[in-house]
This record gives sequence, C-alpha cells and structure tokens, in this order.
Amino acid sequence: MRKFDLLIIGTGSGNSIIGPEHDEWDIALVERGVFGGTCLNVGCIPSKMFVYAAEIAELAAKVGPSLGVDTQMNGVDWLQIRDRVFGRIDPIAAGGEDYRKSLDHVTVFQHDARFVGPKALKVGDETITADHIVLAAGARPFVPHIPGLAEAGFHTSDSIMRVDELPGRIAVLGGGYIATELGNVFGQFGTDVTFILRSDRMLRAEDHEVSDRFTEIYTKKFKTRVNTNVLSAHRDGAEIVLELESEGEMSELRVDEVLVATGRVPNGDQLNVEACGVELDERGYVVTDANLRTSVDGVWALGDITNPVQLKHAANHEARVVAHNLANPTSMIETDHRFVPHAVFGHPQVAGVGLTEQKCIEQGRPYIAHTQAYESAAYGWAMEDSESFAKVIADPATRQLIGAHIIGPQASTLIQQLIQAMTFGQTVDQLAREQYYIHPGLPEVIEQALLEL
Repeated sequence: MRKFDLLIIGTGSGNSIIGPEHDEWDIALVERGVFGGTCLNVGCIPSKMFVYAAEIAELAAKVGPSLGVDTQMNGVDWLQIRDRVFGRIDPIAAGGEDYRKSLDHVTVFQHDARFVGPKALKVGDETITADHIVLAAGARPFVPHIPGLAEAGFHTSDSIMRVDELPGRIAVLGGGYIATELGNVFGQFGTDVTFILRSDRMLRAEDHEVSDRFTEIYTKKFKTRVNTNVLSAHRDGAEIVLELESEGEMSELRVDEVLVATGRVPNGDQLNVEACGVELDERGYVVTDANLRTSVDGVWALGDITNPVQLKHAANHEARVVAHNLANPTSMIETDHRFVPHAVFGHPQVAGVGLTEQKCIEQGRPYIAHTQAYESAAYGWAMEDSESFAKVIADPATRQLIGAHIIGPQASTLIQQLIQAMTFGQTVDQLAREQYYIHPGLPEVIEQALLEL
C-alpha cells in the first residue's frame, strides 16, 4: 500500500491547499470527475456566465423599451452562448490538471475512490494511505424518487448547461437558487418555463419579505405551479409527461426537458468514510471541529462535504484554514462562520447575510428592522424600480447589525458593505453617519435604510 504525506480527495477548493510550504511533501490528488470541482465546471462560474447573457436579453426585451430605448430581443444563438462559456472554462480545467500532473511531488489519481479501512483508500485498482487526508469531495444533485423519471429522462445542473439545443418547453422542479437562476436563464432565452414547487413560495430560506417579493415577480414572468407534487413521469414520443397533484386535483404537464433542481447532498456516503471511522451527521455531512478536523486523527474535511451552506466562498475560507493547520500544527486557527453571506443570481438578484426577521422571532431575539425601497434613492428613482428593496435588522441594545437582505439590481455587490460592518462590529449609526455615500449612487438605499433604524 503506497503511503503519501498528504492525500486530498477532490480538486475544487481542496486543490488550493497545496502551496510552497508543501514542496517537500509527497502529495496525492484524487479526482473522479473533471478537474477543478463543481464551481468551475458545473456550478457558479458557468451558470453566472449564462446568467449575464440572460440579463442582457431581459434588459433588451423589457427594460430598454420601457425607458424609451429602442432595444429588442430577437432570439439567441444558444450554441454560441454555450460554446463561449465552456470554450473559456474547459481549458482552465485542463490547464489546472496539466499543471498538477507536471509537479514532481504530486500524483494525480483519476478514479472513483472509497475507503476500505482506517485511512486506507481504494483508488482504481490501488489502495493508498497518507499521514494527512483531506476530504474535499463536495456534493451532488439530489434527485427525488419519482416513478418513471429516470426512464423518461431529466437533467440536473451538472448537465443542463451543455445541451445541444435550446428546449422549447422545460419543467423546473424546485424553487431554490439553482432552480431560479437556471430557470430564468432559459426563460429569457425564449424557452417556455414552468416551475413546479412543493411549497407556496420560492427561495423559502430567505427573509420572508424577500421571498414573497421574489415569488411575486417570478410568477408574473413564468408559469408556476405551487403546492404541487410530481407523482410520475413517462415519455410520449419526443415529449416528457409529468403527472401532477395539487390540493387533490390531478393534471399533466408536457415538456421537452425536465430540470431537477431540488437541492444537493454531500458525497461522504459515496466515499464510504465511515469505513475510515469518520463520523457523519444525520444529514450525511462529515462532522468536524472548528479546526476542520474530523473524528479520525489526521483526517480533515472542508467544503460542501461538511458545510451545509454549500457555498464556494465558504469552501475557499475552509481551504485556507486547513492549509494553515496542516503546516502549523502547534498554532492552528479556527473557521469563522459568523457571517456567511450568500447571493442568488436570478433576475432580480437576491443577497443576504445573518438572521432573517422570522429567525429573530423564532429565537425570541429582540430586534429592530427597516425596509427601504430602491425608488426612494435617486438612482433607484432614475431606474423606475418599484419592486426592489434593502432590509436591515439590528440588535436594539448594541445597535449592531444582525441581518441584512436585499432584492434588486446589484444586490450581491451592495451587501458587501454590510457584511464588513457585521464582521468588524460597527454600529448602524457608525455605518450610516461616519462616512460619505456617493450621491446619487445606488448605495444611498443602504444609507437611508440604516438611518431609519
């Protein structure tokens, strides 16, 4: 059994652990899929490249004419859009793989892998071990059990962005960030989109004021079936037929493609980590301490396999923690997940950090909150935006922010100032009054919201 100093399973954020401090280490990298992980190949980066093109299409079709600008959206060249995206991404993945293979102290194993004993990993026909093992194998799409779906055919986010033709009709199962981002992409490109939601709202985890507004906007843009279950699926010629049930009433939906976007599950079970002695929680996530050590000495975990937020920026942070702790075992650092932000790149954008108003109520935590419309600021008024808003939530005693939620253009950018304020403990008064806000910039919406608290 070949032994390494360090074995990393997964080449997403785990790949970034390797630095100059490991030049003398004998390292193994295990990757069963495309080099670079979910974000680079099938997640955040390609999807946002599609999102940007879809945003241009929507602005041309709807926003320009409403402002007196003679823009039109006369269709898209799907293959040009797709090939632009992956023509840029695929060489990056290939280049990363070639670079790691070129290093004398790194061995790349391109096989599926499973633990067969304590710190013993079966990779292809070989069993390997290491003093330190990092589990960074990510997560995979969750596919609910729907009779006939596998035979009828479906896509997940892993495959839908590489289809050869733009679907005429698509059913999107789910109302979370993956569903709403990709559903909007296809809708703006001309596909007839139907969202199928088991609940009555999209983005259920968001602050309810944001979720309500987002659902309202999307139900005006797209066909939406709420409180609906998919009972079965079958193929009828070129069509996929979904049998639906909603509040006791049965119906069917005929589409060309189905996108299953009902969440993601961690890959710890597929690695058989329990054979190594690594503990999983009730949801299947690898259990770690604040240093990202698992229940087995010398085995670490980071990213989507251990962190339920499943966000790339969280995984990158965790990779930095693991890299430091591997090189500095006597002065280890801990993760800081106090204020992990997120964004949804639908149209409108959504961004949030900290507690929602409903979480404050559930926890019995005192709070003050204010919602400020974009149109109250000069630039929002110029945009004639009557739907977007920023919501800030603070502790009435400390006057520090405990939550912030934005829906509207540039939400993912506007929230960064509030993340920083929460991280460094600024009060809402300091944040609102002790700096200039450029007039008439859109950040004035944030200034006005804070001044109202």
